[in-house]
This record gives sequence, structure tokens and C-alpha cells, in this order.
Amino acid sequence: MSDTQGFFIDWDGNARSVSDPGGGYLCETDRVAKYVAVTTKTGTLVHEGTFYKTMDDIAKAGIKAGFVPGSHPWGSKEDGF
Repeated sequence: MSDTQGFFIDWDGNARSVSDPGGGYLCETDRVAKYVAVTTKTGTLVHEGTFYKTMDDIAKAGIKAGFVPGSHPWGSKEDGF
């Protein structure tokens, strides 16, 4: 699990915390490169995103995304989840 505080955008357009991405996933972050790798517990890469330090940084980037907690499910039935 990441000990970094910050956010990324998931594949549904939601903002998620890198410290609690949900879905049993873990985040590896590179703050300098502004990169987030979302992986399974065994290390399989499932999503890549941009690291944002704050929700305001997401808004400044022109992205309209609501924050969802880790308990919010990833994907939908239409996505096969």
C-alpha cells in the first residue's frame, strides 16, 4: 500500500486516494513523474494514472471527477465486473 497521500483518476472517471484505492488493489506512486501504478496484491498492473497531490490539482487540470472511497466498486456490470 502506498504511504503517499494523493489522488488519481480511475477508469470510470472517479478520483480515488492512492492510500486506499479499493478493490483489493495497491498503488505504487512516483511523485516526481506524477505517476500511479494500480496493481493487484501479486503485482499485476491493472491501471495507470496521473498522480495529483490534492483534489484542487485535479480541478486545476480541468478534470471534473468526484471523490469515491475505497469501498466504492471498480467497474460496472457492463464492464464485466
